[in-house]
Amino acid sequence: SFHPAGHVLGSAQIRLEHRDEVWVVSGDYKTEPDPTCSAFEPVRCEVFVTESTFGLPIYRWPPAAKIFAEINDWWRGNQSEGRTSVLGGYSLGKAQRLMAGIDPHLGPLLVHAAILEFLPAYAAAGFRLPEAGLLRAESVRRAGGRALVIAPPGSDQAGWLPRESPASVAFASGWMLVRGARRRPDSDRGFPVSDHADWPGLLATIRATGAGRILVTHGSTGPLVRWLNENGWQAETLATRFEGEAAETAADPELEPAPSMSSASTALLDGPGSTEAAPPA
Repeated sequence: SFHPAGHVLGSAQIRLEHRDEVWVVSGDYKTEPDPTCSAFEPVRCEVFVTESTFGLPIYRWPPAAKIFAEINDWWRGNQSEGRTSVLGGYSLGKAQRLMAGIDPHLGPLLVHAAILEFLPAYAAAGFRLPEAGLLRAESVRRAGGRALVIAPPGSDQAGWLPRESPASVAFASGWMLVRGARRRPDSDRGFPVSDHADWPGLLATIRATGAGRILVTHGSTGPLVRWLNENGWQAETLATRFEGEAAETAADPELEPAPSMSSASTALLDGPGSTEAAPPA
């Protein structure tokens, strides 16, 4: 059977039962509320196969309301200086979540064609999103520095950003919580908006399944496997051919907390109950 994973619209965990034993394969998932997809649903099982894209204690997502307030402030600041705000986000899931979270009354919202093509599916599923125009050079020019542009990372800005239009470029990703990633050469700002579970979310989910055996895949598997084995679970890494977003931070020597995070958050491995506290101020 299929159960909501809370990752993006339509994402699902898979539950398999055979001879009275239940396994659940999570796929990508997040436990934070998201107005653009069904909420994550914990499923009881004996064996849980979990992702661990952000399986390090430093990853604790700030409240979404705080991050979107920062995005809106960044957009207003750019408008006051006549600069187009360009926000990078993956075309399925991330882009729609950004659309749902920003204040659409601040100015025109323009989205890349790769994002626009997914919007009918969201409407058909009953998820309402702000009106958005197709991103073109002329639409950016007409907005005169007031627009918020949402486009996939790496999309060709030369095709839709007029040379005479100054712009500020930001990127929305969980990797923006670490200093190395925040210094992306193609971005002025970074906002930690993720469609994956953070460290507390991973541990809370594992507890909620009731599983005694945990197979960890996709991402920072080692630290999570070690923590689980030290705290009463039977855990091991499950190797896969696809590691996905983990490759973005491979060999990055600067995986350390961003300045706004408490350094104490990296020393929380002192027991299962200690990780559910609110993110440090």
